[in-house]
Amino acid sequence: MDKATREVVRRTFAEHNPSTVDPSGLTPAGVLVLLYGSGEGSTVLLSKRSEALTRHPGEMSFPGGRCEPSDADLLQTALREAHEEVGVVSGDVEVLGELGVFSTSSDFAISAFVGAIDQPYKFMINPSEVAGLLEVPVRELLDHRNVRDDVRVVNKDLAVMPAFSYAGHLIFGATARILDRLIEVMGRTEAWQALGAGMTTATAEAHG
Repeated sequence: MDKATREVVRRTFAEHNPSTVDPSGLTPAGVLVLLYGSGEGSTVLLSKRSEALTRHPGEMSFPGGRCEPSDADLLQTALREAHEEVGVVSGDVEVLGELGVFSTSSDFAISAFVGAIDQPYKFMINPSEVAGLLEVPVRELLDHRNVRDDVRVVNKDLAVMPAFSYAGHLIFGATARILDRLIEVMGRTEAWQALGAGMTTATAEAHG
């Protein structure tokens, strides 16, 4: 993602009001929505959680985790966790904005931050937390053929939430809601058009 595109994305988020939730009874956490790309277009990074984890094993997620007492704020939480899980150095991330806060079924309040890194980048996964990486081209998120309805029972009522299918993986829950918000914020702007333009056929790669 070139400098001009990053600046457009930054301006888009400067005009966006981050979403909020009632944090009562929820554990604060931070995740990093990483955008990067080359001449073929831009990509969003997701990680497949280890099957050995207690919470959400095997699910697709963004790099991130719960806030620790040593973290200055939730942005630092997201950057620290991205380094611990997938080897992204915080100094390599240009933070472009904040999507907002999202609640989870496991009682977390997740603050989602958007950042950009240069490519090529050598990711280094922590196998105790991450089973592999999934690189989702932006264009695929906008393709209606990859969008699904995730129907769940919430407070005894049926709720329809967004979900995405890509390369044999189903992306649902808070991760899908964060992606959906990303599309909502940027989907009708020159930023999203710039990110999605000229992408080649979707590819995914697990790094181990």
